[in-house]
Amino acid sequence: MAENTKNCIQKRYECQNHRKILALILASAAAFVLGLWFMTLGTSETTFSTVIATFRAYFTGQLNNGSPDAAKFKIILFLRLPRLIMALIAGVGLSVAGVCMQGITRNPLVSPFTVGISSASAFGASIAIVFLGVTSLGSAGQITIVLCAFISALFCAGLVYLVAGVVGMSPESMVLIGTALNYLFSAASSALQFFADEHQLADVVQWTFGSFNGIDWDEVAIVGIFVLICSLWLQRFSLRLNVMASGDDELVRGLGLDPAAIRTIAGLLSILMTAAVISFTGVIGFVGLTGPHIARILVGSDYRFLIPFSGLIGAILLMVSDTMGKMILAPVAIPVGIVVSFLGVPLFLNLILTQKKGYLR
Repeated sequence: MAENTKNCIQKRYECQNHRKILALILASAAAFVLGLWFMTLGTSETTFSTVIATFRAYFTGQLNNGSPDAAKFKIILFLRLPRLIMALIAGVGLSVAGVCMQGITRNPLVSPFTVGISSASAFGASIAIVFLGVTSLGSAGQITIVLCAFISALFCAGLVYLVAGVVGMSPESMVLIGTALNYLFSAASSALQFFADEHQLADVVQWTFGSFNGIDWDEVAIVGIFVLICSLWLQRFSLRLNVMASGDDELVRGLGLDPAAIRTIAGLLSILMTAAVISFTGVIGFVGLTGPHIARILVGSDYRFLIPFSGLIGAILLMVSDTMGKMILAPVAIPVGIVVSFLGVPLFLNLILTQKKGYLR
């Protein structure tokens, strides 16, 4: 009898895992199909055949052969495709970072920005624009803004871990210290904006909206490397994150694991990935909060599946939001940071309301 019960439980467990794998495959296919479709949308009308012809021309070296469609090929290859890939990469990075931060803090309301790196990045970008006098126009100015935003975000993360290490690396200390620093850097950014002239203020505000405008392949490659390495490393921590999310630190220690070390490594990887994304794109909020929750509702709380599925949900959400932002008021593009909140909040609230009342407990 006991053996039959064990076999039934094992079969049910394997069946659930097979469903989760199927969900990952279907979500990946959906992201791919949506990406192909979104490449056909824009102020210049194109078709699937044009997209396919673009790839064919690129791989056969015929992109500059004087074809009547050469202009469309270049629009797809150098404007739409890098923007689309950056949306995908940013969605993966922010959502994976969010789900891992929720796991190590055991707090469903935590996002990658809870530790203050969004405000810190905005502060760094504001310093570059207001004090150094650079603008986002031109590669030199863009590089300076990116570096200042990235360094400022890492500085904030260092402060969080330094102070948390002194008082004890607990979830509560990380959240409280991060929240305090978030207010501090937000106030500092506001102070800089107070002294900025109208052109500098416009650049600062534009940066904080979050946008994929002007993204090129070099930026895609840099952010992609950060997100790929950090995501794969965090995936290796999936079993440890299962333990961290399901019990207190005493239970984690009882299983032979060091909760402080896991919290430090996973948190720093999440922060590094988030900082890399927002330094190039500006602040894109809400994805790191809603993506993990949607994924958790669909595939459960097993981090082996939750991490990749969260990344796929985040990628789809950002690709859809960016495409909507381009099309609603075309040729004017609404920043993706604005659209994703308008799109994601109703979806998130609907999913929460359809679940059990104790979901967020």
